[in-house]
Amino acid sequence: MRTVSGRTDHVVVVGAGLAGLSAALHLAGRGRTVTVVEREATPGGRMGRLDIAGYRIDTGPTVLTMPDLLDEAFAAVGERTSDRLDLLPVAPAYQARFADGRILEVHSDAAEMARRVTEFAGAGQAEGYGRLRAWLTRLYAAEFDHFIGANFDSPLSMLTPALARLVALGGFRGWDRKVAQFIDDPDLRRVFTFQSLYAGVAPEHARAAYAVIAYMDTMAGVYFPRGGMRAVPDALAAAAEAAGVRFRYGDSVTELTRSGNRVQAVRTEQGVEIACDAVVLTTELHRSHALLGHRSRRPVAVRAAPSAVVLHLGCDSDTALPHHSLLFGDAWRSVFREIITDGRVMSDPSLLLTRPTAADPSLAPPGRDLLYLLAPAPNLSSGEIDWDTMGPAYAQQIIDIARRRLGADAMRGVEVLRVVTPADWARQDMLAGSPFALAHTFTQTGPFRPSNMVRGVGNAVLAGGSTVPGVGIPPVLISGRLAADRITGPWNAAPRTAGAVADRNVR
Repeated sequence: MRTVSGRTDHVVVVGAGLAGLSAALHLAGRGRTVTVVEREATPGGRMGRLDIAGYRIDTGPTVLTMPDLLDEAFAAVGERTSDRLDLLPVAPAYQARFADGRILEVHSDAAEMARRVTEFAGAGQAEGYGRLRAWLTRLYAAEFDHFIGANFDSPLSMLTPALARLVALGGFRGWDRKVAQFIDDPDLRRVFTFQSLYAGVAPEHARAAYAVIAYMDTMAGVYFPRGGMRAVPDALAAAAEAAGVRFRYGDSVTELTRSGNRVQAVRTEQGVEIACDAVVLTTELHRSHALLGHRSRRPVAVRAAPSAVVLHLGCDSDTALPHHSLLFGDAWRSVFREIITDGRVMSDPSLLLTRPTAADPSLAPPGRDLLYLLAPAPNLSSGEIDWDTMGPAYAQQIIDIARRRLGADAMRGVEVLRVVTPADWARQDMLAGSPFALAHTFTQTGPFRPSNMVRGVGNAVLAGGSTVPGVGIPPVLISGRLAADRITGPWNAAPRTAGAVADRNVR
């Protein structure tokens, strides 16, 4: 594995999102002096925050899976997650509502989920779910350490016995077709394939290897941190500070000073120059390349994932609403084409509704709930929608759809706290106005994804959703550790097993 050569005593990490915080913790635990420079006043990056009229809003991801990756980050500096965070299991992980009125609660526990599937679609589908669960477990075991959690220097790096195991498991077949081998019910299949949108690819076009996301979502457990999602970066930053990491908030890196092929210092908007032996850049890919003066040699420009419209809402408290609801429309394949190919909003959108106050009522004023409503949307490269004009009307349309699917008594007293559109994401410097970075097409996956080392620069490493292994809380945390590995060389860690992950859900 290629690593940074020469001294790496002092590392500057640009960005205090999850990737930067993970990198800082792993580097500090390996004896490096670390300085983190963050343009915002608080840590978090995409896992942002906004306080409005007594509502404590998380502006980024709302679904937390794979907490063992947090365990690894804290353990790097000799700490435990439980000393910094109170992670509450979310059960059911999701409640799925379908156009025909059927409802399915999605549980991580195998026996409980089999019972729910039997009630939903019959004993035959439950038997298929059992076989699907076993396949997802084997897929996770084959993929995680050798592909998701590994650095690649070239496509040849994949030519290992682990690749043969992945091929034998059908990892390069279609995700939807592979799941259909176990489950006939088309609605039930959606529960194990909708996650392809996280990867920026329609289920019928995604490779089955990405079904490992369904393992994380439906089997490894879903959690919520008391205090909101912002509690995660706050806790990671506090542990890093306790380990000696220095943070500089409210200042942006504007320039990298180089001598030959090495970065010698970072300069900030406030005129501060920080000398370094290596640098980890967690900024957007195009911004990192601009700072490095690097021009990509990829024959085809990178492709952004689809975007999303997110509504932050307040409403009267409603204990009937679960923590996470999947509100499926009747249409399925056609709506993916609409946002990915046609550049139009979904004519019959499927929505994700999150009620964080189900776990922590303190996130909203007394008697009120805080809601997060997400509708997939085209990114700015695939569509020409005037979001600043259309946004408010589309937000109301999404609210009306959600209320119809939930029932007349749902979301009473609703108020719109904030609407975030692809135009808003673009104003935050996100490529094509997508918060999901680069789509996980075949040519943007594994060794074909933009590398975390940059040709021509000997001591700069990238981390975050635009590089390996990809988008989402688990991959971004891993990207920080992979960046640390590039600087220090691989660090010994306990091997991961699917069983060890599942153990957390039965303690």
